[in-house]
Amino acid sequence: MQKIYKSRQPYYNIWSRYLLFLFVPAFFLASCKKDKDPGPEEEEIISPTTGTRTQFTLDSIFLYARHVYLWQDALPTYQDFDPRTRYGSISPELTAFKKELFDITQYKKNSAGIPFENPIGTGVPKYSYIEKGTGRSGSTAAIASTSSPILYQKTWQEGNQSIGYIALGSFPLLSSCQAALDESFAAMAAFAPANLIIDLRSNGGGYVETATYLTNLIATTALNGKVMFTEQFNPIMQNGKATILKHQVYLNEQGKTVSYEGRVATMADVDFSEKENTKIFEKKGKLESVKNIYFIVTGRTASASELVISSLMPYFPVKLIGQKTYGKPVGFFAINIDQYNLYLASFLIRNANGWSDYFNGIPVDVTITGTSALPLGDPNEPYLAATLDLISGKVKSTSARSATTQSTQTEKQEIPYVPMIKSDLKLKPLN
Repeated sequence: MQKIYKSRQPYYNIWSRYLLFLFVPAFFLASCKKDKDPGPEEEEIISPTTGTRTQFTLDSIFLYARHVYLWQDALPTYQDFDPRTRYGSISPELTAFKKELFDITQYKKNSAGIPFENPIGTGVPKYSYIEKGTGRSGSTAAIASTSSPILYQKTWQEGNQSIGYIALGSFPLLSSCQAALDESFAAMAAFAPANLIIDLRSNGGGYVETATYLTNLIATTALNGKVMFTEQFNPIMQNGKATILKHQVYLNEQGKTVSYEGRVATMADVDFSEKENTKIFEKKGKLESVKNIYFIVTGRTASASELVISSLMPYFPVKLIGQKTYGKPVGFFAINIDQYNLYLASFLIRNANGWSDYFNGIPVDVTITGTSALPLGDPNEPYLAATLDLISGKVKSTSARSATTQSTQTEKQEIPYVPMIKSDLKLKPLN
């Protein structure tokens, strides 16, 4: 059983008016079991009586990872990791925090002996991230919430093929783009295309709820009630033992605090079970004509974009054109620590077939290398031209062609970081 004691130093008082805790000022001490390393739920949290603001933040990053991180089972104990000694002398402090987070993410390896968060640059993990920001609205969330989602759309007839095309640059907050998506797909439904082209070549992701809404706009009513995808948290989270989340206030989808059992709800009150975090299809809009789906993708296509692709694969003939996607079948929710927002890879996305193995990206059916100077929607633009050839049967899958300007793998991975952000977490039912 875990105990959390408040710091005796008023400056580091972890209780604020709305239960927004700045830190988890705590040491993890081993439980009385001596024959094996204790799991996080068997460890006792005891606040230190001394420490700097930076030291408390270093502690908190690791302690949250021990409970929340998808691959927490590979992490050592707090005493063995000893974040204060490892990173306390690094300056500036954000560099220390990023170094700590990187080291945390390199413990868990796949069957080939490569970390799941294989670095995309020097000291940069593939998924997890920390940034300066207050509350739950740091710069990452702000970028995702203000980007314009629809870059271009049109419908047309080509021979005997009816085609709809839409390019989406991001998945911002649903409240900011639902009206635009509804209008776009109402026009699409009026034309009733059999072939839908979704251009996600520059879409680095965003909010799960927006990606889910888009998927429901594309789906037919015949899919209602079927599984779209499941979000799988680690066993500690699923079993309700991530007690450290008592230090994070729960906010509903409107960003408001909620009363729960006579107090303000915290993230420890959330139901992280697979049952509660399985999404089913609930058809939106009137588009019912789609028979085939084509995704234009590159190494910039990531996160919530890949979620849409994966979710539709069990139910439609799906083809990908371009380059292998980024490979991010994991999602996040923001953890506020003092002046920072921490995004730990927290849940795995599995589609209706149980598939989630695209850590190295989703492969394409037709390869296009390079970038194009032609505008989106131009039928001569190489990516769209290849897609139209695939629809017409002029080209088969696994073919390859080049665009105007060659790009490197590094360029394809230099995307604005937009985590797959989950904002529809549900509280456990009241007893």
